[in-house]
Parts: sequence; structure tokens; C-alpha cells
Amino acid sequence: MSTAIVRPTLTSRAPDVTEPTPAADPGTRAGRRARGGGPAQTGRDSRVGRLVLALLVPLAAATVVGLVLLWPSEDPPAVESGELVTATVTGIQACPDLPPDQCSLAEVLVTSGLDAGQTLLAGAPVGVGAPEVAVGDDVVLQANIDAPPDERYVVVDFQRGPVLWVLAALFAIAVVALARWRGIAALVGLGVSLALLTGFVLPAVLAGSPPLLVATVGAAAIAIITMVLAHGPSLRTGVALLGTLLSLTLTAVLGAVAIELGELTGLADESSAFLQAFGVEIDPRGLLLAGLVIGALGVLDDVTITQTAAVAEVHAADPSLPRRRLLASGLRVGRDHVAATVNTLVLAYAGAALPLLLLFTLSTSGLSQVVTSELVATEVVRTLVGAIGIVAAVPVTTALAAALLAGPSSEPGYPGRSPRSVRDSLGASSAYPTTPSSGDTTDRAQ
Repeated sequence: MSTAIVRPTLTSRAPDVTEPTPAADPGTRAGRRARGGGPAQTGRDSRVGRLVLALLVPLAAATVVGLVLLWPSEDPPAVESGELVTATVTGIQACPDLPPDQCSLAEVLVTSGLDAGQTLLAGAPVGVGAPEVAVGDDVVLQANIDAPPDERYVVVDFQRGPVLWVLAALFAIAVVALARWRGIAALVGLGVSLALLTGFVLPAVLAGSPPLLVATVGAAAIAIITMVLAHGPSLRTGVALLGTLLSLTLTAVLGAVAIELGELTGLADESSAFLQAFGVEIDPRGLLLAGLVIGALGVLDDVTITQTAAVAEVHAADPSLPRRRLLASGLRVGRDHVAATVNTLVLAYAGAALPLLLLFTLSTSGLSQVVTSELVATEVVRTLVGAIGIVAAVPVTTALAAALLAGPSSEPGYPGRSPRSVRDSLGASSAYPTTPSSGDTTDRAQ
């Protein structure tokens, strides 16, 4: 009779190593579940889209109605400026009876107009600060058709068309090379903006319509068309458009208050004074406010698109993130953007008014008197109101995007993240139950 001997074997067991699970394609159902965006999230996205449309459709309809009602039915009044022709300078002559600093004649080859192909004499600019005309320059002549041929023309400007066309072509090539189809869409949007400004805003103001109302309708139309063209019809574009229109309204209200309290007349600019001299009936204060609104639109567009994109990217990374944390993430991006954009806006206005600033630097008046004069105060109001509008656009757009995109918190104690997302972000270290080993315990019966 034999006894069965059981020999326990001590084995060192290596920890289980699990293979990493490949990331699910976000476009599939599994990918949506991995991101916390299953059927419920899809339904919520559709509800958000309908809400954005419900807000944008009335605004777009009001813009279309405004365009129809304010569109000028007659051609704007025109001021006769004389016939302009082009020419090339072939020589410079002195006047027979006057010194060179008082009179100079340019021998020009006329290239357009009634005398095209003929070489004639034209009066050249003289005096302090007058541009110097040299042989070979392409110039613009103002013609008095009733005068004799050699007394008919005066040089009034240089031809700059070729240089501008080259710069425009370089600009378009750079935009398309970097942004490709988006760049082409942006260039089309730029063309639409210029067409609305020259075809609607300016003629409507000259026709006597309220400048602020015309500028508001024109700016809304420009924002809707250009943003959809440049960024595509999407929920993100709709949210950015809502933020742009709200911020633009706030800028217009603040500008109206500042102009009223600052008692700005709008007549400090020489162009406004010329319009009044030509008999054009335009509210100069309304014109000042209209320019402020249109000037702020371009910068607001950039800010709102950036903020909406930032919030949308954070939301895409974690769809369960609550509104409060989503808003905080977007505002952190917005602070850096505001710091750079406000400085850019102030420097842009300062650069445009640099000759004016130099003139006041030479003045013996004190700084307070210079700043509070209407000519400088107008630029200060434009700068500060535009900067405040940019600053306000960040929380307005960020809060709007967070309110429309964020979902509720899904786990107490760790707000805004589902258990799956917490596990995925921290990394799972699982201990699986051990499996008994085989073959080392033998029962033998002999």
C-alpha cells in the first residue's frame, strides 16, 4: 500500500500586464461612448444647434429687412472733381517769366483721355512740401477741356495702381498658401465686406439714412457673411457670431454714451467739415459713432472666433466638463488674447494719428489741454471704447459658448468627469485574481 505525497510548490508569480486598449475612433459609436458622448450627448448637441439657430435666424432676418429698407434707391450726390487722365513725364522745363520755386512745367506723354498719344506741357507742383516730379514718373493729370492744349493739364498725383495691385496679389498668394481653401473663402469674404461698405453703407449714409443704424445693419451683414464663408456653417461659427453681435451692440451703446458725455461734435475731422461744406446733410456725431462700430468689428471677429474655438476644443476633450470649469478654461486663454489685442488696437490708432501726435508734441499747450481737445479726444474715445468692447467680448463669448456647449457634472467629488474619463486620465492599475498553477501537485495511488 502506498501513501500519496503532496508536495506544495512555491512559485513566484509575475504581475499581470494587460495590453493597452486601442483608442476608439471618435466617429464611431464606441468612440462617442469613450468620450462620454453617446446618444444622449448627440441629442443634446442637436438641441444646442436648434437653440443657436433660434437665436440667429431672427437676427439674420432683421439684418435682411434692414438692408432692404435702408438700401439707397437713388445715386448718391456727386461733387465734380474734373476729368482725370494718366500720363508719363518725359521732361521738366522752367516757366519763361517766373523763378523755378514759383512755377515749373512738366513735358508729359498723355496716355488716356482726349489727348492720348500727344506730348503736351502740364503744370508741375511747386512750393514747400510739394512732391518732386522727375522724368519717367507715371502721373495723374487734371484736365480743363476748355483751355488750350498746353494750358489744359496740371499734375495732381502719381499713379500707384501697379504697386497696389502687386501688393494685393502678394497678400492673396500668402493667404491662400497658408490657409488654402479657408484662405480663398476669407478672400471672398473680404470682397463681400468691401462690396457692402461701398455699395450699401456709404451710399445709404450719403442718402440721409441714420449713420448708426446703417453701420449696425452693415456690420451685422458683414459679420454673418464673412464668418460663415471663412469658418463654415457650424455650431462653433454660430456661437462666435452671437458673441460678435452682442459685443458689437455693447460697443455701440458705450460709444454713444461716451460721445454724448464727452460732447464730441464729430466736426473735428476735416473730412466731416468738407461734407458739411458740400451741402451733404449728415449727422456728424452719428457718423463718428458709425465709424467706431465698423472699426471695432474686425477685431471683435478675431476675439470671438478664438474664444469659441478654445471653449469648443476643451469641451471636445472632455464633454462632461461642467460650465464653471469650461468657462474658467476659456477665460485663461482669453486673458492672453486680450493683453495682445488691446495693445495692438492702441498702437494701430497711434500709428494712424502719428502726424497729429507730432503736431501736438510741438505745441506749447499742456498735456491735459492737448488730450481733451476734440481732435485728440475723438481718437481717445475711439481707442478706449474699442478696447473695452474687445475686453467685454472675451467673457461674453466665453460664457455664451460654455452655456451652450457644457454638460452637467457626472460624478460627485470629481466634478465634470465621468468615472471612465477619470480612470483613463489617471491610468488603471488592476489586480486580477490569481489563477491556480497546474502540474506541480501530483496524487499517485499505487
